[in-house]
Amino acid sequence: MIIDFDKIPEVRQVGFKGGKGLLDTRNYIDDKVKIMYSTLHPGASTGIHSHDENCEVVFVVSGELSFHYDGKVEVARAGQVHYCSQGHSHYMENLTDHDAVYFAIVPEHH
Repeated sequence: MIIDFDKIPEVRQVGFKGGKGLLDTRNYIDDKVKIMYSTLHPGASTGIHSHDENCEVVFVVSGELSFHYDGKVEVARAGQVHYCSQGHSHYMENLTDHDAVYFAIVPEHH
């Protein structure tokens, strides 16, 4: 199965999960997984959220993102992956002056 994000309408979200600023995202969702191709704009952040029932894998396509995870700040740059395992919380922010593009996968547990 090929997922063509160019054919999925982009949605602009302000303050995603209680964060701040702008996030543009194209999402593929079924009952097993959520796959997101997104751009977090300069100065924007997601809100802190927990992965009690699942995990999240975030691959940075371009730019860099600062991840707040388990009381630490980790910077992931293009080509690197941030992993938030089940039972943990995190949020990310773009502290740069350019867009950060990322690809995220969240398996859904029902």
